[in-house]
Amino acid sequence: MVGGAAPVLARGQRAAALCLLLGALAAWSAGAGVLPNVGRWPDATVVALLLIPASFLVPWLALPFASARGLAAIAAALGVLAVLLSLAGMGSLFNVTKLLTLTFAGFWFLQLFEALSWVVIVAVVIPWVDAVSVWRGPTDYVVSEQPSLFERVSYAFRLPGEEGSANIGPPDILFFALFLATAARFGLRVGWTWTCMVGMLSLTVVVTVAFDIGGLPALPAVSLGFLLPNADLLWRRWRSGVRP
Repeated sequence: MVGGAAPVLARGQRAAALCLLLGALAAWSAGAGVLPNVGRWPDATVVALLLIPASFLVPWLALPFASARGLAAIAAALGVLAVLLSLAGMGSLFNVTKLLTLTFAGFWFLQLFEALSWVVIVAVVIPWVDAVSVWRGPTDYVVSEQPSLFERVSYAFRLPGEEGSANIGPPDILFFALFLATAARFGLRVGWTWTCMVGMLSLTVVVTVAFDIGGLPALPAVSLGFLLPNADLLWRRWRSGVRP
């Protein structure tokens, strides 16, 4: 009984921490505008060192639920809740609910993959697709021609003392959750995977500000953050002929 209760307790503790974190993120989104306007580089520092790590703790804390049944239904229900919150004008709760919805959608998406090699192929291919999309594809069109649509579907890192925000697209969150769950499911380095994906996303923010770029694709950062800390494990499995 003790051995069986420990994982349940850990899951309950994570669920409680997840609720507290979502509340804190919603509170930041609602109240950041009243803080002092600190300027471009301090804004980038807040996003890179505080908001990105805090926001992507959501997939980390939700990870024990990545193998649960009914993930598609959970993601769909959260999506409906997000729409209702948006219609009710609850922008801060809408924002964090989008994050949670995309996290569970990423967990569910992994269930469609039977082998680790399939995920690796996706991780190699999607950075190029994302780069083309941001440069001259659908993402470029939505951001430049339909900015209100992008703001509605993306997740916002609210900047202190401003009405504006730094935004990240839905696929970036979905694949972050998928890759993190992949590391857990196939015995890769979960902690290092999370750390590297978060670090690469934060570095993307710094590069964007340093070179005054309107926006950079985030999926290359997420994919590299998954592949780099696990490269030796993936190579050994490939060389040994293991196709999990």
